[in-house]
Amino acid sequence: MGTTVLETYGLTKNYGRKSVVDDVNMTIYEGDIYGLIGKNGAGKTTIMKMVGGLACQTKGEIKLFGNDGTKNVLNRVGCLIEQPALYPDMNAADHLKFYNKLVGITDNRNIDEILDMIGLKGNSKVTKKYSMGMKQRLAIGIALLGYPDFLLLDEPVNGLDPEGIVEVRNLLTKLNREKNMTILISSHILGELSKLSTRYGIIDNGNLLEEFTEEELFERCKKNITLKTYDVKSAAYVLENNLSCTDYKVVDDMTIYIFDHLDEVSMVNKMLVEAGVAVEAIGVSGQDLEEYFMERMGGNSHE
Repeated sequence: MGTTVLETYGLTKNYGRKSVVDDVNMTIYEGDIYGLIGKNGAGKTTIMKMVGGLACQTKGEIKLFGNDGTKNVLNRVGCLIEQPALYPDMNAADHLKFYNKLVGITDNRNIDEILDMIGLKGNSKVTKKYSMGMKQRLAIGIALLGYPDFLLLDEPVNGLDPEGIVEVRNLLTKLNREKNMTILISSHILGELSKLSTRYGIIDNGNLLEEFTEEELFERCKKNITLKTYDVKSAAYVLENNLSCTDYKVVDDMTIYIFDHLDEVSMVNKMLVEAGVAVEAIGVSGQDLEEYFMERMGGNSHE
């Protein structure tokens, strides 16, 4: 699938006897916008802190850009995990100069380009007059100072109004497409993640339940006729030969998803029964993204 930016093997973090991240095997590829989804306390922030070098793992391995360990490549990683301090009487350029100095960047030529990236070039307003969206874009700008190849963002749209959310979404899309920046983003605003992410991971109680691509998620959520029968083989034969249906998927030994004939459930049922297939249940189903994530995480997805 391409060059890996992040691989974790058995990544675990314990606090005392409590395991907050438990044996996580995670892969992020170059160019991904990877949406990490989980309820409050699921372990999202802890994973990001370990990857970003802000916390040590109890056990397990982290590979960044194919390198064992993180120290020699952390300069290629930008983090916005906990909000940086923003000073109310300083403007955006002043903040970037200040943080340049703090991280040891002596050449301020990066400032104009980053201000342009985050849409604040030429804006001389001090931050106490900023909207929440502007403040968040500036915070992301601070994370961009070293021109990272990999950006870690923990809940970057949390607390923003709709306009602010759009501003941040547009910025992240621009960074990904124009700068080929790989992004790991956590959020509980699932509708927003679905507009951004190319791959997903679902974490619950410290365990990574599954990873999948945008295309795989679409397939899982696509509307279908769900057929339950104890005779899947015969049902598939009837679908192909009596209904000329090839767009179906055998899910398990009792379930078939049929993606054709969505408006003809009664006819599909009739054809199956007439061919001697005992139908246990049949009906149109298909989840939206929110429902899918809630089901996988076993309850309410909101933090």
